[in-house]
Amino acid sequence: MSSDADVDPDEYDALADADVTMRQNEHGLHIADDEVTGVSSQGQTPAEALENLAAAVESYTEATDDDPGDDWL
Repeated sequence: MSSDADVDPDEYDALADADVTMRQNEHGLHIADDEVTGVSSQGQTPAEALENLAAAVESYTEATDDDPGDDWL
């Protein structure tokens, strides 16, 4: 992971298999990208961007899970 040393994606279960890169855009927002899923998120701080990415990756994983369970009934 290339990012701020104070943020650690291993703190989030949803990012256990992620390859996270961090960047900052021209407006000062911090952007966290998961290279494995292609999911990105942003925040005012690197920690906030990473927290938002974890939530987005979790939602992505749930949405792309092949097991429909009983929810489709």
